[in-house]
Amino acid sequence: MLDQLQARVWDWFKGGDAEAGDGKFGTFPGVFTPTVLTILGAIMYLRLGQVVGNAGLLGTILIILLAHVITVSTGLAVSSVVTNTRVGAGGAFAIISQSLGLEVGGSVGIPLFIAQGISVALYVLAFAEAWLRIFPTHSILLISLLTFVVVFGIAYVSAQFAARIQYLILGIVGLSLFSVLLGSFPIAGRAGLTETAVLWGSFRDWSFWEAFAIFFPAVTGIMVGISLSGSLREPRRSIPLGTMSAIGLTVVIYLLLTYWLSRAASVDELLTNSTIMVDKAFWGWTILAGMLGATFSSALGSLVAAPRVMQALAQHGILPFSNTLAQQTEQGEPRPALYATGAIGFITLIIALASGGGLNAVASIITMFFLITYGMLNLVVLIEQMLSTVSFRPTFRVPRIVPLIGVVGCLFVMFLINPVFSLVALVVVLLVYGYLMRRNLEYLPTDVRSGMFLSLAEWAATRVSHLPPAVKRTWKPFVLAPIVKTQELTGSYRFLRALAKPQGAIHALGIYPEGDDTALKGLSNLTDAFSDEGIFARTTLLEESDMVNGVRAATQILRSTFFRPNLLFLNLRAESDLAMLQQLVDKTAAYNLGIVLLARHMVRDLGRQHLINVWISHQSDDWQIDLQWSNSDLALLLAYQLTQNWSGKINMCLAIDEDRDPEPAETFLQELADLARLPRNTEVTVIQAPFTEALQMVPRADLAIFGLPNPAQLTFCQEIVAAVDGSCLFVRDSGEESALA
Repeated sequence: MLDQLQARVWDWFKGGDAEAGDGKFGTFPGVFTPTVLTILGAIMYLRLGQVVGNAGLLGTILIILLAHVITVSTGLAVSSVVTNTRVGAGGAFAIISQSLGLEVGGSVGIPLFIAQGISVALYVLAFAEAWLRIFPTHSILLISLLTFVVVFGIAYVSAQFAARIQYLILGIVGLSLFSVLLGSFPIAGRAGLTETAVLWGSFRDWSFWEAFAIFFPAVTGIMVGISLSGSLREPRRSIPLGTMSAIGLTVVIYLLLTYWLSRAASVDELLTNSTIMVDKAFWGWTILAGMLGATFSSALGSLVAAPRVMQALAQHGILPFSNTLAQQTEQGEPRPALYATGAIGFITLIIALASGGGLNAVASIITMFFLITYGMLNLVVLIEQMLSTVSFRPTFRVPRIVPLIGVVGCLFVMFLINPVFSLVALVVVLLVYGYLMRRNLEYLPTDVRSGMFLSLAEWAATRVSHLPPAVKRTWKPFVLAPIVKTQELTGSYRFLRALAKPQGAIHALGIYPEGDDTALKGLSNLTDAFSDEGIFARTTLLEESDMVNGVRAATQILRSTFFRPNLLFLNLRAESDLAMLQQLVDKTAAYNLGIVLLARHMVRDLGRQHLINVWISHQSDDWQIDLQWSNSDLALLLAYQLTQNWSGKINMCLAIDEDRDPEPAETFLQELADLARLPRNTEVTVIQAPFTEALQMVPRADLAIFGLPNPAQLTFCQEIVAAVDGSCLFVRDSGEESALA
């Protein structure tokens, strides 16, 4: 019976099966204990009294509550998201990556890991400060270095060994708090609570926000438990239960200690004596023991948690030397990551000791890093809630206002504490994000970024549907390219890229006979290549034996979509079926599609991709600019688009009768170039000759653009191609373009 009772108690402590033997942690040892010990650590014993002395009772309570508004919202947000998904190794990094991708997770996870590595130095310095209270003649440098070596040695042995030590330290901290309670009463020669509390302090040494920055690391302990997510037996259960119970317990302890300190010591004592609790508690040695134990445990907890975050980053190839840092022992200990974390902590410790900044300077740095992490954790949950996807159905739900408060609170506090460093920290995160974006990291299946942008697109589409259309001002090339063989798109790749880049789009429509799409093999690879160059591209395969019917069906369907094509791209070759092309050009005219008919020269192709001749037709005697009548809007827009990607030049050409004055025609073209806002190097050429003769009199261009009449005369187009002896582009406006808009 006694053995069964002991097994059940131990099972409760581990949060799982007592005989599991899997090397994993339960709720109590894996989340609750390290979280409580990190929160009730250096700041509580060494800085809470000074915060009370500066801010007073109400000021300190306000600081504690404000810090816990951020911490509680983050704890609730994390608790919500971990009950919706399987949290892997890396804690906050894993949570953020699974929702917003490895790039966002890495940009936050790297500062988080660095902050936890720096925390090791913070807690080692706190331990040394407490040690000097007992042995004031000892060297702080020597004590700090010895403490660091011991902490590193325990972490090196195993995380399980570190967890067992934490039970003993938790008991010592509990005894020290009991000693504080006894010190409240006038017994055994103790004065008890005799001071009158100062409700609002004079902030003699620190401002309100400086005091907040120094206190805030006390509540960052929740990241220690969360960072052990990969070592937890049931992270979905342990993280919410362990984190929120630890937060609830410790906030009560901090509020009670604040009242106790304000009544137990004077303002001068609080400000000048960082270990005032030793003098005022019933057993002063218990405070010293608790101080040493808590600070030691906090350093140990950070040194156990940080390598696991680093290992998780390395497992996804985010860090340099990832293959090495991702390694672990047979017992699951991330030794290479532990060495790197130890190096960061050791360097920070040496810098802090050499600069004389000590505990306060390190605490302020850590505050900023953790605020960024907290803000991103809240943002993840807020985005998931706003998307309202069916897949986000956590068993622990929180109102949307909770993560919103967390996000706003983190940003607000960051810039109030130190605007310059906050801005620098955000820039660093953005730079890391930009670097990771160029790394082409793997895509996680739980990534919700596509859903986020889709929701934004749906929202925008709904708003746009209620606004009057402004297609002429917002026009951009959205090309529909019907093909029956992949080679057709391959041959037109460079031209289509120049036509659509950077803001246009390409929709490849592959049409194949029933049951045989072999001619379209590799089509998706080409559209992927467009996407790699920053062009929105997609592929649709349509089973249809008749090309004309296939294009007509696709056009009818796509015209009702929000991002519908506005250009139909076709090739005109010597062997082209003119009857089929004629039907395509004529029938799609009713669907508000512009026509782009490309005839490439068999030898020169597009030449140097530099000079473009744009032929303008005009028959009015008053030379008034009317591009709709002359079918020139699309011609000018495409010429401009091509020259931007070719770094080319436009030559506007016009043929007039031999008996007409060329000066008004030149003025007309120059005004047109100015109104259309064409590049400054645009030239104008007026030829006094019949059109067919003028084709051979203008400077030879890499591409000549002509208007395509309605109805189209494709045989005449072939004659023009022969006369130009170069590549030609025949275009027809849809009525939705305007070169003058």
